[in-house]
Amino acid sequence: MRFTEFGLTTLKEIPADAEIVSHQLMLRAGLIRRLASGLFTWMPLGLRVLRKVESVVREEMNRAGALELLMPAVQPAELWQESGRWDQYGPLLLRIADRHNREYCFGPTHEEVITDVARRELQSYKQLPINFYQIQTKFRDEIRPRFGVMRSREFIMKDAYSFDLDQAGLETSYARMHAAYTAIFERLGLKFRVVDADSGEIGGSRSQEFHVLAESGEDAIAYSDEDRYASNIETATTSADGIATPPASEELKKLTTPGIKTIEALCASLRIAPEKTLKTLIVEGTDGPVALALRGDHDLNAVKAQKIPGVLSPLTMASPESIAKAIGCGPGFVGPIGLTLPVYYDHATLGMSDFVCGGNEKDMHYTGVNFGRDVDLPATVDIRNVVAGDRTPGGKGTLSIARGIEVGHIFQLGTKYSEAMNATVQDPDGKNQLMAMGCYGIGITRIVGAAIEQNNDAAGIIWPEPLAPFDVVVVPINMHRSDEVRAAAEALYAELKDLGYEVLLDDRDVRPGVKFADAELIGIPHRLVVSDRGLAAGELEYRHRRDTEAQNLKREEALKLL
Repeated sequence: MRFTEFGLTTLKEIPADAEIVSHQLMLRAGLIRRLASGLFTWMPLGLRVLRKVESVVREEMNRAGALELLMPAVQPAELWQESGRWDQYGPLLLRIADRHNREYCFGPTHEEVITDVARRELQSYKQLPINFYQIQTKFRDEIRPRFGVMRSREFIMKDAYSFDLDQAGLETSYARMHAAYTAIFERLGLKFRVVDADSGEIGGSRSQEFHVLAESGEDAIAYSDEDRYASNIETATTSADGIATPPASEELKKLTTPGIKTIEALCASLRIAPEKTLKTLIVEGTDGPVALALRGDHDLNAVKAQKIPGVLSPLTMASPESIAKAIGCGPGFVGPIGLTLPVYYDHATLGMSDFVCGGNEKDMHYTGVNFGRDVDLPATVDIRNVVAGDRTPGGKGTLSIARGIEVGHIFQLGTKYSEAMNATVQDPDGKNQLMAMGCYGIGITRIVGAAIEQNNDAAGIIWPEPLAPFDVVVVPINMHRSDEVRAAAEALYAELKDLGYEVLLDDRDVRPGVKFADAELIGIPHRLVVSDRGLAAGELEYRHRRDTEAQNLKREEALKLL
């Protein structure tokens, strides 16, 4: 491809509305252009990258035995009502009506459609196992689209759905997809981790996320190299194992603390560390308010807390009015001493002694509080986010926390959808049996953004080679004024194409610095410079995008290096 025929426009300045590196670089390098909030046109350069992602995904899905199909993007409301998700999915669902006022949605996912396909097409256990997949456009009406293609409203996704006769078969299909996803991200040259996760709106008994590691990642993941544990922060577990309650060494006292409602203010006033405080949060329950108690330096995990029996899901914090009615004081002064509400203590509170907590009166706190003397020694639950240094669930290592970008998610759905939509096959005994389902998603467009977040420098993108839009850029210096340079560049361009490389020839009549800057911005892995000086020495200047210095090589050496 010749640069002058490619229609590529690069930008020097960082667009004002681009918040993260991938968004900035995708706009500057001409990969995408914004149409409206959360909607992007993929320009020719960006589409080349996108197609490479699709190609690797398609090859590995086919290798794993999945069958490609293509389902409609627009889905009738009746299917979503049948599964119960028409109301459950909420405002993320883009609802539309046709000229006859029949209701539809623009699909954010395709569990309902594929289950309808399966119940129509599959009649016997002899047709199982089977796995269908597609690569297609989805739409989720994000309340605040941001970060370019990382959280857009319209995006391209690979979604696959397996059907098995029973749970054992589902686990085999799930393991096959786990292996396929691992192969995909390894082939794409990305650093990633697989973490246990919450199933969210999709549902099911088990799910795992594939995260590309990047400092800008929206998700925190907990992992340990010592015992190969990894989990999303939402589902990383803690336990009470090995936590002993220290003996009391202080007397219980009640202090006046006017206007002090936060842990930060309390610690500053009493000159204590946050881990010496106990915070008591009041949430709504099915039979009235419920108290959740955890160490002052720990954060409540909503996903865990809303699974406690009697706690409303989704987790809802009690209003100040509700707290005042139940306890007699406002938020900020609530504590467990004398509290008549159900109280659930986090595991880590077992290790506390001589701590500070609310006094259940306005402007009052207790100090020197101890379990077994002032408060009954509690049974504890896991309701907090893990932190770096926590023990792994197996106890063989300690956790580290990293940021990750979710690019893939696999689920064991079980019979959630097949039961709701009566998707059955005849088993070997001739009886109807619900099919066990799995679903497996990869964010095709998001992978491109995640790859850039993980691979960039001050000059621009550094593509992993399997994702690069071109393998090699040939940069002639002053080819419009030197017949020798022009001829040599054209010959090199032709030879590289014949050898099977995807080549960009920068044939523009611009300064060398502009060509070099654009080559680095676009991120093409290999750069070959043709110049009068190099030709006189029988050499080409070669530089890999990750290198800091160029090297002069004989033409044959350069080709051999490639």
